[in-house]
Amino acid sequence: MKVVLLKDVPNLGRRGEVVNVAEGYARNYLLPRRLAEPASEGRMQEIAHNIDLKAKKEERAAAQARAVAARLTGRAVKVAVRAGEGGKLFGSVQTKDIAAAVASQLGLKVDRKKFEIKEPVRALGRYTVLARLHPGVQAEFTVEVVNSGA
Repeated sequence: MKVVLLKDVPNLGRRGEVVNVAEGYARNYLLPRRLAEPASEGRMQEIAHNIDLKAKKEERAAAQARAVAARLTGRAVKVAVRAGEGGKLFGSVQTKDIAAAVASQLGLKVDRKKFEIKEPVRALGRYTVLARLHPGVQAEFTVEVVNSGA
């Protein structure tokens, strides 16, 4: 019997999948617990439609990430912070500071969780930052940490 899973079922499948199970298993376990419903023709069309919508949404997100990566790759962003003797910072530059600088200087709104800094930024200078924007889409740019003079 073909059923559409309404919830993730261990060792069977994930939500939205169409699986073939024994009639007794479906009738006595999956259906009463509302873990699945019979796979009717209308339900199958609805699932196909949802899969198409999800694919289109994923493609739009990937295209948007590629556009952001093109604008971000190879660019330099300045972050002004307070520094003491010898260029040592009071604190460190975090990903939220980098995200704010990217938003103000380049006009790109990128989530701070997308940025990867190889080593902690605790001194003035230039640092390479990697932005993982989407699976398979990444951009590398430079962050220049300068003294604000305040």
